[in-house]
Amino acid sequence: MSGHSKWSNIKRKKEKTDGQRAKVFTKIGREIAVAVKEGGGGDPASNSKLKDVIAKAKANNVPNDNIDRIIKKAVGDGNADDYEAIQYEGYGPSGIAVIVETLTDNRNRTAGDLRHYFDKCGGNLGMTGCVGYLFQRRGVLAIEAEGLDEDKVMEDALEVGAADFNTDGDVYEVQTEPDDFAAVRDELQTRGYEFISAEIEQVPDVYNIIEDEELVVKMEKLIELLEDNDDVQNIWHNWEQPEED
Repeated sequence: MSGHSKWSNIKRKKEKTDGQRAKVFTKIGREIAVAVKEGGGGDPASNSKLKDVIAKAKANNVPNDNIDRIIKKAVGDGNADDYEAIQYEGYGPSGIAVIVETLTDNRNRTAGDLRHYFDKCGGNLGMTGCVGYLFQRRGVLAIEAEGLDEDKVMEDALEVGAADFNTDGDVYEVQTEPDDFAAVRDELQTRGYEFISAEIEQVPDVYNIIEDEELVVKMEKLIELLEDNDDVQNIWHNWEQPEED
């Protein structure tokens, strides 16, 4: 799978979220609230955007009670109107391309925070479009490989409309066109598959390696700072992260 250690990245992300569960729930809760407002209500059957965020929430182990409570609150709450989705782009250490997706109620605060993080870690925040062309929006469904037959999973995925199928031995990665994501996800769920992650991602065309260990530390610090910021929803980059021992 392009040699970029998909399973290693997922494990790192899961371990991080397990230790910061409240923060993750808060961020996804904000996404749910915005989806309720922008998608036209609290019923996922008629609000496809909300349905997608609920799937993401469940993949991040958000309890159903929490999801229901957030939706009910959002239906009668106008605060979600205060948030706007803004995408920032820049370069991390060693020229690593980084896309940061945010939901913010104060774009000046968010831009200032992100600029500070990039500068502090040896990178720089760039103009919109400076690295976006290096990525493609793709639906990505990750399935733990243990106990499953690769040929069967691939056959099922392609049969229900997947665009691509990859594996690194530990994870089966099903990719879709963005417009096909929900349908493929739902069809695979009806066939009994569970996902360790399921969302629309910014997938880089090429992954790059950082050779200098000091720059590796700075890149890890940049990711940590971005993840800890309440306004940041998603971080995408083209760094081929090393396997952890």
